[in-house]
Amino acid sequence: MQVARSDMSDLEWEFIKAVLPNKTRGKKRVDDRRVINGIFYVLRTGIPWADLPEQYGPPTTVYNRFNRWSYAGHWDRIMDAIADAHNVDMVMVDGTSVRAHHSATTLKKRDPRRCLGRSRGGLGTKIHALTNQDGLPIRYELTPGQAHDAPPCKTLLNNLQPGQHVLADKAYDADWIRDMIWEQGAIDVIPPKANRKLPAEFDAEIYRERNKIERFFGRLKASFRRIATRYEKTSRNFLSMIKLASVRLWIEFYESAA
Repeated sequence: MQVARSDMSDLEWEFIKAVLPNKTRGKKRVDDRRVINGIFYVLRTGIPWADLPEQYGPPTTVYNRFNRWSYAGHWDRIMDAIADAHNVDMVMVDGTSVRAHHSATTLKKRDPRRCLGRSRGGLGTKIHALTNQDGLPIRYELTPGQAHDAPPCKTLLNNLQPGQHVLADKAYDADWIRDMIWEQGAIDVIPPKANRKLPAEFDAEIYRERNKIERFFGRLKASFRRIATRYEKTSRNFLSMIKLASVRLWIEFYESAA
């Protein structure tokens, strides 16, 4: 059997196997490693589920596992178990827009699962992320494509640690965001907007590190076609794809640091 580039290495599998949900009753699950490799194949290539190579088993089995675990929140818990959000000296927040494929636009406009909006790039979704100092993701929020970057900070910038530097661009220069950061004992590193009457000071040297979150978004889209274009109908499943990609990036980081 040919090994695809998206297939997990033995070390990656050991990381993921350790945090898979335990099943204590009912019918035994189909081979976890084979099924998850099938999900990663779709994530990397962007192909329709029905076009999965035979080596991963029936496409319906692979999709149903992805969808059920997405609904149950298992992918969220797997990312939380692998991503290290503690003892971080610096965090960065930013957003990026993703255009939706027509297959992702079939839900009715008022359907709360949709999370799509029209911006200059067309109909799409905006991914908002908080990363650590290495540009590795800690948490996400999704909004319709036309939404402003600032509102998701209410969630993304919650639970900061005292003394942390919080890096963000001018779009986040709002008094309530700075207040939220200060109230948690963290330090904002946000350049002021040109129209601010009393420009706030910021550490320009530390701010130069913010390019890491921009490089993270570039890598996320370049490595995983299922994220460069949104194919998932529901925002829940799209976010699950993003978190699965994040798991791969975290494990690659651990491998390189070993």
